[in-house]
Formats: sequence, C-alpha cells, structure tokens
Amino acid sequence: MEKILAAASAVLGERVSRPVDLGGSSRSHVLRCETGDGGTVVVKAYLDASGFGAEVAGLPLGGGLGPRLLAVDPSFPLIVMSDLGAGPSLADVLLGESADAAREGLLTWARTYGRIAVAGAGRRHEWERSRAAYSGDGAGRRPFPEVGDLREVLPVVPAGLGGELTTLKAIVERYPVFSPGDICPDNNLLTADGLRVLDFESAGYHSAFLEAAYVRMPFATCWCAFRLPPRVEAEIEDVYRKEVLVVHPELADDELWEAGVRQAVAVWTIFMTWVLVPRARERDEPMHSTRTPVPSRRQLLRYRWSRLLDELDRGGDEFPAVREAVRACLESTAEWEVVELPRYPAFTPTEPG
Repeated sequence: MEKILAAASAVLGERVSRPVDLGGSSRSHVLRCETGDGGTVVVKAYLDASGFGAEVAGLPLGGGLGPRLLAVDPSFPLIVMSDLGAGPSLADVLLGESADAAREGLLTWARTYGRIAVAGAGRRHEWERSRAAYSGDGAGRRPFPEVGDLREVLPVVPAGLGGELTTLKAIVERYPVFSPGDICPDNNLLTADGLRVLDFESAGYHSAFLEAAYVRMPFATCWCAFRLPPRVEAEIEDVYRKEVLVVHPELADDELWEAGVRQAVAVWTIFMTWVLVPRARERDEPMHSTRTPVPSRRQLLRYRWSRLLDELDRGGDEFPAVREAVRACLESTAEWEVVELPRYPAFTPTEPG
C-alpha cells in the first residue's frame, strides 16, 4: 500500500493519502485516495500488464463516459483517474425494487455503449499503438476454446463441432466496435451526469454482435445475471442497435443482425460453459461470494444452455453439432434439479412483458 501511494503521489505531482479499497480484482488494486486540496482520485495498480495497457489506451477513447486519465506510471504500473463518486451501480438497481429505475438504467446502459462505439470509430490503430507501447504485444483478449479444450467439459463432442467453432470464432472480428470490454452491471455507475463506465481493463475492439448478445442473454460473463422481461430485452437491444448503426449502417438489415446476435450468444455460451462447468460439477455455489440475490453456477449454466437452444431454433438447421452438444449438457445435468432462473428482482414475476 505504501509503495502504491508513493508511486501515485510522484506521478500525479501531489500527495495522495487515506486510501479506501474499492475492491479491484485478482488483476489489480483499486483505491480511492484523498488529495491535498480535499478532493479525491482513484488509483489503480496492476498485476497484469495487458490490462494496464488496454486501460491506458482505452480511457481516452471513451467519449467522456468513463473516468478521466490524470497520470500514468508505466514502471509500477499504475494510473490515476478522476473519481466518479459512489452512486449506485446498474447491478444495485437491477437487484432493487423499482422496475422503472431498472428499465431506465438498462436503456441508459445500452445507449452509453453505443455511444462509446461511435466515439472509438476509426481509432483502432491509435488504440493498438498506445496499448502496445504500454503492454507489449499482448492484447489481453479472452481466449476462445478449441475442441480439445471442451473434451473435458462436454458430455459429448459431436462430429463437426470443430468446424462450427471455427465459424463462430470468426464473428469476433465482424463489424468491430470499440468497447471497454467488461460491461457487466457492477462496472456501470449511475451518477447525476448519467451512466459512467468504471472499468476499461479489457478495452479493445470486437464485434458489435458480441456487445448486443450481452443484452439478449443477458450479461454473458457476469455474476449479476437473471432473466429480463422480453419487452424490456427487445427495447434495450434496439437502443444499442440504433446507436451502433452510425458505425455500421449495414446492421440495419434484420436478417444480418439476427444471425449475428444469435451466433454471438453461441460464442458467449460456449465460452462460459468452458469456464464454469468444471467448478459447477464439483459443487454448486453462488456466482458472487458476497452479493445477494445471485444465481448459482448450475442455475445459470442451465439457463444459458436453454436460451441458446431457443436462439438456434430461430436459425433453422445451422450449427447442428453445437445444438447436439448443448442438448447433451442439459440432459446430463438434469439431476442438478436447480430452480429456473428467475427475473431480476426489480422486474417482479407479474411485471408485464
């Protein structure tokens, strides 16, 4: 802690003190610190160089919708950012009691990420140069599993699965947009100035479809994942889509959009199957160690698999091997006997649509 404060003070050019731990992750330490004039800043010290480089490069591309980058120390490495305050997160609102507040938060969330996509349009080379300067040649992108990775995870590996995974993996580069990366509800702060994004540690360019799938699933890789009313889900997806048409107007084609989002749902579901199944087989535990309510690993997996089958049914006969593998996942875990994933607490079971 003393080393972090000393390095932050040196690079900022004024003393920071009285740190408050904001949580961070296994990849970083995040501290709210006081400055000499009584203000506060946020100091983030990294254990992962790729996360450091992505965030330093990504914050200036955020269109003013994230923290301002105040100082950078590549030798530590750490950054000092403006403090966005301590308002409720989107997760707090979704787990709360107001459907109106949750709906408005989701609409603002979708609009914000669409606008960030627009702000980063045409700036990919700028981001890549900056990221490489601070973290070398590692982009920090989440890996996508190959067939060999899934053999220990899936109950069956159907013929043709490898080819279908190759097809799905290609979606990552289609219709790219800039994104902070980790767009889960707890990384979004609802402030007096609107929604502000807290985390650019996984920032970079990936398909708009991968972002849109976060709406439809919802929140592909997050602990704060329950069901949305279909009406609300469609509304927030439409808001994001309209914003991103500024970058990729061809996505106004409904057939193209539906196929792309459907494939992105498959990509995220396969990825999270790879991540969660080994731990879920061992025992069922909550997706978050301290927050409540929260789904369990098994509960979330079974929902993801069921939802993907519904999506694939809309696509006709595409991806039969993926379909067979996912159906086998559901059949082989029937003994888990978990209750169906409910709606977000803010959207009661009687909430229309």
